[in-house]
Amino acid sequence: MKKEIQQLVDAGLMLPLMEEFYTIQGEGYHKGTAAYFVRIGGCDVGCHWCDVKESWNANLHPPTEIAKIVENAKKYSDTIVITGGEPLTWDMTALTSQLKAEGLQIHIETSGAYKLTGIWDWVCLSPKKMKLPTKEVYDKADELKVIVYNKDDFRFAEEQASKVNKNCILYLQPEWSKRDKVIPEIVDYVMKHPKWKVSLQTHKYLNIP
Repeated sequence: MKKEIQQLVDAGLMLPLMEEFYTIQGEGYHKGTAAYFVRIGGCDVGCHWCDVKESWNANLHPPTEIAKIVENAKKYSDTIVITGGEPLTWDMTALTSQLKAEGLQIHIETSGAYKLTGIWDWVCLSPKKMKLPTKEVYDKADELKVIVYNKDDFRFAEEQASKVNKNCILYLQPEWSKRDKVIPEIVDYVMKHPKWKVSLQTHKYLNIP
């Protein structure tokens, strides 16, 4: 039985579902918008400041049939955000096809480290130094969101901005635990380099998931 389930997971017909919830998108271009979040387990990018480290080990999260995920999602919202973990660890083709068949808008939040699979209305690329994005994700990114933890992240942000497509919206977002220190630095940087915008984790200020 386990082998059969693994084959379904490998084919993207079942996915390790960590959690799903209806909330307000807190970050980036769509902040303030009601959306249904589907958090898929599994990530080997390994950011030390990750606020969902429990998502890293896919084996902790039950393989769930994508039809069930779609059934739950469409009850709540027209906007579905697939996040993780790193959702592109898995093949997103079948899940996004079924969501699209229901007429839903589908967003992904990804580090871009793996092959881009699936059909997306919005690609939020949040690259990480440890495992850089693939060219295809740079080309398809609608927004680039760079997390600022220290001053070197401004250098990294410019390096990443040079690789995305010309229509990609550029965001700098303070790492939450360092926000008091880095917010003034980000504000100063954006005022000097106005191609960038500031993104805040507004859901944390609103005290919602």
